[in-house]
Amino acid sequence: MINLVMSWVLAGLLSVTMLVSASGQTPKGYTLGDVVADFKLKNVDGRIISLADYRTQKGAIVVFTSNHCPFSKVYEDRLMALDRQFAAQGYPVLAIMPNDPAIYEDDSFENMKIRAREKGYSYPYGLDEIQLAKTFGATRTPQVYVLKQTKGQFVLEYVGTIDDSPQDSGSVKRRYVEEAVSSLLAGRPVQSPITKPIGCAIR
Repeated sequence: MINLVMSWVLAGLLSVTMLVSASGQTPKGYTLGDVVADFKLKNVDGRIISLADYRTQKGAIVVFTSNHCPFSKVYEDRLMALDRQFAAQGYPVLAIMPNDPAIYEDDSFENMKIRAREKGYSYPYGLDEIQLAKTFGATRTPQVYVLKQTKGQFVLEYVGTIDDSPQDSGSVKRRYVEEAVSSLLAGRPVQSPITKPIGCAIR
């Protein structure tokens, strides 16, 4: 019954999201091939983390996500699976919460710490206090940016959604982030470098 209700909620949000996306303008931000500037964020463990921390890696899977959004919650396990699959190969996940906690109490820093601990996040979960989402051009949670590290610089190679089934992980046919990272690891160009993010509006 709970799964059925969740499906209804997600279906309703999906319809609203598609309508808003169809009527909105393309946000400004990084485009494919751009070098992403370094940034610093407060992680849920109290440390300050930066993109520069990942210069020993081949790249990074940066995802803007949140506590309150049903889409983000549905994708949590899939994000952790991506980190398990690719962190050891040089593409770890870095999660960022971009919402104003004054608007969504569930997205407060204290609740971020609780969520990360309860779910057992294997990756950092940083608070966006510098409007980094605007710099990236992110408008939804979750929204993913796959960055490839080249000579200390991080170049944007993929932006969009995690896969093609936001409501049901069992119905996934295209795993866009997995495909993108696998292609980069193999030295191939990303086949579908831009997809439409589906989720809750960043506020």
